[in-house]
Amino acid sequence: MKKLGLLFLCFIQFACSSQKAAKINGVSFVASRDKANQEHIDQVLKVHANHAAIMPFGFIRNVNSPEIIFDTDRQWFGETIAGAKQYIKLLKKNGLKVMIKPQIWISNGTFTGTLSMDSEADWQALEASYEEFIMANARLARDVNAELLCIGTELEKFVENRPEYWSGLIKKIREVYKGKLTYAANWDEYKRTPFWAELDYIGIDAYFPLSQEKTPTVDQLKLGWQPWKEKIGALSRKYNRAVLFTEFGYRSMDFTAKKPWLVDRNEQAVNLDGQVNAKKAIFEEFWGEEWFAGGYVWKWFIHHQRAGGGDDNRFTPQNKPAQEVIGYFYSQY
Repeated sequence: MKKLGLLFLCFIQFACSSQKAAKINGVSFVASRDKANQEHIDQVLKVHANHAAIMPFGFIRNVNSPEIIFDTDRQWFGETIAGAKQYIKLLKKNGLKVMIKPQIWISNGTFTGTLSMDSEADWQALEASYEEFIMANARLARDVNAELLCIGTELEKFVENRPEYWSGLIKKIREVYKGKLTYAANWDEYKRTPFWAELDYIGIDAYFPLSQEKTPTVDQLKLGWQPWKEKIGALSRKYNRAVLFTEFGYRSMDFTAKKPWLVDRNEQAVNLDGQVNAKKAIFEEFWGEEWFAGGYVWKWFIHHQRAGGGDDNRFTPQNKPAQEVIGYFYSQY
């Protein structure tokens, strides 16, 4: 009888530790011209993902323009509110949880972190336009019962110049949407983001530079993570908030961990091993930490058979060895 009691206790401890170890194992489900269908979701399930980030888009003419254009018939289906809703319903039907992550695209691919106005009138116009954009997505999050809403993505200058606006906006969002909130700070922005205490997760787009090597080993990459990881963990403890990598990923190219944020269509040679090693290192360093909530792989295209492949040097892990790495680690958590 005593042995049975001990075995039962061990089982309970194991079950609790397994539950405690569960992470947000996500993919960034890229908007398409097309509706999503079951075949597209099946490929997400095959890598043991349990979350997907859905990304409706708004567009701005230039870095000093205050008008955000969104939810129009000129956009791709998946970039609109209706498209996001169709994607989400199908994902949730398959048991996947969802983060709605509205994003802004500035013409010519200008970095959103530089968005800044030249006058008080333009700042106020931007604030009004952004509120309209984010509240439409907050209502979407409420209507589809999304688990998370990301209130902004890499908007450093906007946040830096208008902190009171953002605190007020968070309160307005919470009046409409009762789920969890985060913000996607760029890797070199997150320490200066002023409103972490007002959100549920510290969100980071985790493109930290880790190594100067052409094909860094897993051990070299893990060593490169140490100074960054110490600071991230300290911030988590300071605010008593779990850290969520709202984006993480590496290109399958030489020097992938030198400047992981690069999105230019350069001619850098394909390097599948570099991408694999970088993925292994980030999983081994973070997924076992209690203060770490998980993350969303950048990026995952809905037309899986046409995505990635051995000749592709872009971010997607699809149809590359890195896809197997993701599937393995996601299955463990």
